[in-house]
Amino acid sequence: MNIGEINHLTVLRFTSAGAFLGDQNDNDVLLPGKYITDGLKVDDEIDVFIYRDSEDRVVATTEKPLIQLKGFAYLKVKDVTMFGAFTDWGLEKDLLIPFKEQNLKLESGYYYLTSLQLDDATDRVYGSTKTNRYIETCTETFEKDQEVNLLICEETDLGNKVIVNNRYSGLIYYNDISRPIRRGDIEIGFVHNVREDGKLDIRLDKEGMAKISESAEKLLNILKTRKRLNIHDKSHPDDIRDEVGMSKKTFKSAVGTLYKARLITLEKDGIVLVE
Repeated sequence: MNIGEINHLTVLRFTSAGAFLGDQNDNDVLLPGKYITDGLKVDDEIDVFIYRDSEDRVVATTEKPLIQLKGFAYLKVKDVTMFGAFTDWGLEKDLLIPFKEQNLKLESGYYYLTSLQLDDATDRVYGSTKTNRYIETCTETFEKDQEVNLLICEETDLGNKVIVNNRYSGLIYYNDISRPIRRGDIEIGFVHNVREDGKLDIRLDKEGMAKISESAEKLLNILKTRKRLNIHDKSHPDDIRDEVGMSKKTFKSAVGTLYKARLITLEKDGIVLVE
């Protein structure tokens, strides 16, 4: 069984303590009674998370953690003790970030980018804020506009850093941020380029006519309500994003589509819906 991960197991038997679940290799693990739902019966299959409880026993839980093994998430520190920082990761037992795994002094009440790792000697999971050591250099081949999962990280001078598919480092440039995003958000994105340094350029929207068509329709719907927008192709990208939730490049494409269709007129300081 894989500690620190979701396991798909089969109900073997019930006892006074709960249900014992098994895998295909004849391993079994206890699912405590408080996690058993009405209707669960022998031979049912169930997804559970495996970890060590407060008594250091390997147990299963139906609670969903905020992070899985070798993954990344922003976790809130609940308490700092002589052992390290204890964080809320969505389970009954808090996750420990030992002092040796902290890249800065952690404080209660704050969120920190954390990676979940496994101590092979003890089979215990622990957190680490030394996340750079666990980010991989991308050698994988991605198709243009291939869909990926993103964890939104901190801002830089160029845009927002992201972690791609829980493995790689990526960046969304400010001009490609088409909707509000916040640190810690989970998003879907699209690969624009894999750089020579093994990092990825990511966009929140696909390229091509489908994107332009969707954006043009969105812009048209906004104009139907507001009639006029005081933004144009010379406006600052942040102003455009705040007004219509699009990158500047997408906005200009949408404006061009609507203008060619004679649905809008262009003025010096904005765009106006044709009545």
